[in-house]
Amino acid sequence: MGKTENGKTGKSEIAQNLPGSPTTAARRRVTLRDVATAAGVSLKTASNVINGTGRMTDATRAKVEAVIEQTGYRVNVAARNLNRDRTGFITLAVPTLTAPYLSELANRVIDAARQRGYLVYVTTYAEGSATGARELLRNFNTTVSDGMILSMSEVEDINPEDLEVDFPLVVVGARTTWGKADHATPNDVQAAASAAGYMFDCGVKSLAVVGGRGAYDEAKLLGAVEGNAQLRLRGIIEECRRRGMTLDARLVGNVEQEWTIGAGAHATQELIDKGVPFDGVIGLNDQLAIGALTVMRANGIEIPRQVQVIGFDNIEESQYLQIPLTTMDSRLEWTAPTAVERILGRIRGEIAKPELLMTDCNVIVRDSTR
Repeated sequence: MGKTENGKTGKSEIAQNLPGSPTTAARRRVTLRDVATAAGVSLKTASNVINGTGRMTDATRAKVEAVIEQTGYRVNVAARNLNRDRTGFITLAVPTLTAPYLSELANRVIDAARQRGYLVYVTTYAEGSATGARELLRNFNTTVSDGMILSMSEVEDINPEDLEVDFPLVVVGARTTWGKADHATPNDVQAAASAAGYMFDCGVKSLAVVGGRGAYDEAKLLGAVEGNAQLRLRGIIEECRRRGMTLDARLVGNVEQEWTIGAGAHATQELIDKGVPFDGVIGLNDQLAIGALTVMRANGIEIPRQVQVIGFDNIEESQYLQIPLTTMDSRLEWTAPTAVERILGRIRGEIAKPELLMTDCNVIVRDSTR
């Protein structure tokens, strides 16, 4: 086989080793047998290189990899998965792709799956309706997808029996799975406690929170086991107690289910109008925090000199604001590949027992805090 001046196998030389003329080879799809022939190895050895299996010398593996690179050989995923009785697809189900956090989750899941030889169907479902997550779980089609990663909405009426499915399932997000399914999620209680602690360390004396859902009930929130708002409020309350402080119920802005910039702005204006002083605001996601920043500046409140602000999720926009937003890391770089690895482990039959997989979050410091 010919070599270029730098010692690498040239594409034209490899083409000459493929069956038929170079012109014919260029027009048709390169097969694994073509790769094996050009590299001078057996079909089995070429297959082992593709799948990262088998024993061979480093030189042999490098030779096959060079042929693969030069010929542009691509694995026939459909044929390979048919032989394995798999589709080569997983499904990601989310309530919406409008929320920046969920759209980034989808992109990261797609990337993580692609790196592992899988493709992803992304679907949305109607939250809290007859065509919601429960119906999606009941009607999952295993002939087109090998398993599901489910981001469960906060308003879904899901019970433990709904998660007792006969296909691989991994849940992401702040809803409980009652130990019925694998669950990959950041630790919202820890994250919120860290956010509150950071604000207090920055000198905040009176803390407001934007993003409550429903009437504020401290005792109930301290027992919360699911829900972003509930778990994050629980973490804030626990940190206040550790420091001998109290979260004033009058300074918890209620937005129900609307975690949007507009809802954050409206709730913050209501807090300002109450006249109860505060010098720190925790928005329970970045969009709420951005709404809070906008309204406070419109009211002549200087950020961060008079009021400091922190959000959650580290969405892309948060670092490009006129006053870049301090926020809690979303940990999507952990959540997406962890969920993909877990679902593929279930598909391969390597995992049987459901687990809660959890990671801590860190503060990303920007200009909205001192």
